[in-house]
Amino acid sequence: MKAEIYPLQVLLLTVSGWVKRRQQDVIEYLVEENRVLKEQMKGRRLRLTDEQRRRLAVKAKCLGRQTLNRVATIVTPDTIMRWHRRLIALKWTYETKRVGRPGLMKAIAALIVRMAQENSSWEDTAGSRVSSNSSGIGSRPAPSPGC
Repeated sequence: MKAEIYPLQVLLLTVSGWVKRRQQDVIEYLVEENRVLKEQMKGRRLRLTDEQRRRLAVKAKCLGRQTLNRVATIVTPDTIMRWHRRLIALKWTYETKRVGRPGLMKAIAALIVRMAQENSSWEDTAGSRVSSNSSGIGSRPAPSPGC
């Protein structure tokens, strides 16, 4: 069976080739514009904010190192990749969560001790327990040897 080329396919191929060439022209212009701006800086260091670094790093990661070697003119590809690694490290840094039952607030613990001391009738039942358990209020356990 012989493959036929339809006029619509030819038109589609022509338009896609034209669009690709147009995009390449825009990219080449932007690269040259960056080179001109860098020349005008005359060795002065460019100060980027963290947000600008983040945006550049995200876009640069999609391009890859070889393309960055050709295109990147503001900073080196190694610098951009270092920014990206730092972003990934920040993304996966979590706050440690406490394990176990939360402790008593200091005000509540002091109130319990004061009530036990003021109520002499508690001495027989709960007073001895409160006084023996109050020794640990406000103190922290020692870290485990594995940490």
